[in-house]
Amino acid sequence: MLPVAVDALGGDKAPEEIVAGAHEAAAAGIAVALVGPADLAGRGSLPVIAASEVIAMDEDPAAAVRAKKDSTLVRAAEAVRDGRAGAMISAGNTGATMAAALLRMGRIEGVKRPAIATPIPVPGSTPTVLLDAGANAEVEAPWLVQFALMGSVYARQRYGVERPRVGLLSVGEEPGKGDTLRKEAFALMEAAAAAGAFHFIGNVEGRDIVTDRVDVVVTDGFTGNVALKTLEGSMKAIVKALFAVLGKPEYKAPADALMPGMLELYGTFDPESTGGAILLGVDGVCIISHGSSSRRAMLNGIRVAREMMEADMVGRIREAVAAHPLAR
Repeated sequence: MLPVAVDALGGDKAPEEIVAGAHEAAAAGIAVALVGPADLAGRGSLPVIAASEVIAMDEDPAAAVRAKKDSTLVRAAEAVRDGRAGAMISAGNTGATMAAALLRMGRIEGVKRPAIATPIPVPGSTPTVLLDAGANAEVEAPWLVQFALMGSVYARQRYGVERPRVGLLSVGEEPGKGDTLRKEAFALMEAAAAAGAFHFIGNVEGRDIVTDRVDVVVTDGFTGNVALKTLEGSMKAIVKALFAVLGKPEYKAPADALMPGMLELYGTFDPESTGGAILLGVDGVCIISHGSSSRRAMLNGIRVAREMMEADMVGRIREAVAAHPLAR
């Protein structure tokens, strides 16, 4: 199998933690290639795809991708495009990662806009796939229909959900709730569902994202990113408060008894265990990891990249888009 191209200079902890995660992935039997300066070869036996520039977190994504043609992100995307790698992964500038993938790999035929699909942990169940989580701040109703189709394919291939339940994020469950965009998208999604594109269950609310009521939640990138960051912040605050209480001396005995279960629950919500988000709709596998990714997060992200290569995620989406005219 082709290697996963790892942006060695992307992320707050690059290159040390990124390279370490790549080595752990290689030790687990996953083919990996580092993308970065030639001297990365001195850090171990992994092959290196040469790149002399890096796109910083605060740079304008599109402008940086066009100007820095020898950046790690651009070279990683080109490696996938040219068949030298089967997937790319980066913990660097999210916008630039998306721009590099889109400009170098291109879109799958029929796809209007790519979307970032992020798994949201649900205790005791498979994760909820939230998309778009930030690729498109402004959208058109037909795009949301296509996001629903791509998200459904992703949930089926990655999590084994045979018939993913797709919900449209709105301010109420009733069909008439929401703004003009949501109302128009609702009607289009109903029509696409009736034609067999996906299983649409109607509107869902923000509180449903972390439950087993829905498998795929569809929204615009602005709302999706706000929802994602709100959930991340809330989870961190709750976990911090719980551990603060359990750390008090008067609760030591019950805390000791509860700690194994608490640590297991913490692991469920830990973003480093999810392996990152995936950019659906581009003609190649592109995994977007959190900017603060450690070697563990990178290892898990590389695993996801390989799984998506093995599942032929790009081919599956291409087939689904071609088969359902109402989602084009």
